Amino acid sequence: MLRQVTPGRYDAYEALLRALATPSSGRIWMLLWHGQAGSPDAQYGNMEVDGFGYAPCVTSAQELSASGWNRSYEVVDGIDVARTLYPDHYGLWLNPHAPGGGVGVPWLDLRRIATGLDRQPAGPLRLSEPAIEVPQFYALLTQNAHRTPAVRSLRRAWVQPALGAPYLAIGLDVYDTSPPAVDSVRAMMQQSVSAVPDGLPVSTVAMSDEYDPVAMWLRSNARPFYDREAHAAPSPAAPASGYGYPPAPGHQPGAAAPHAY
Repeated sequence: MLRQVTPGRYDAYEALLRALATPSSGRIWMLLWHGQAGSPDAQYGNMEVDGFGYAPCVTSAQELSASGWNRSYEVVDGIDVARTLYPDHYGLWLNPHAPGGGVGVPWLDLRRIATGLDRQPAGPLRLSEPAIEVPQFYALLTQNAHRTPAVRSLRRAWVQPALGAPYLAIGLDVYDTSPPAVDSVRAMMQQSVSAVPDGLPVSTVAMSDEYDPVAMWLRSNARPFYDREAHAAPSPAAPASGYGYPPAPGHQPGAAAPHAY
């Protein structure tokens, strides 16, 4: 599967992520810089590419032998490694000894593996201010938000995934995350989507999610279109490329450097 991941082949890259997320096929050999497998002082190796950290691994016992690694290692499921690495903004690098340098998986894609690939859009993401005009939806959503005390502000973005249909994302900034507050916000969205034109996908993202690339972009680039406290900050210019991934122009999945997300 690694050999199929070549520049521009995002379908092959997604298949690789699915393999890593599957316990039966996603077992990998993590290289330990310190300690032994299972010991309290065990520490993964690390490497840096374009200023981003990655933990190196190999994909089989044969690759381990070919790599020349002479320290300890541990064999684990890819999904468990993803859950360990992504909160510290570490990615995973597969077979760095291989011709071409192997394949790097950025931490945001490890988050997708850890939380469910189908729950998050496939990168690289292109994010921008929405150009589509849906004034009735925004008006109804703003009206309903004003009647929902848990809502502090709302932002919006147009998200174009690498694979799949583009969609309108609504960023929800809330005061309260208790179950009753969450239910009230969910009801607000359900009441508002009746004004969405047929065929326009709409999704929500929590502005408090420090790991979500859409929320990250919204915090940096989008002025609230509804702000209960009316303290919205000016919006700086949006970046030309996606957000939250290593800036490696010219590199795509399968290249020796991380993906340009």
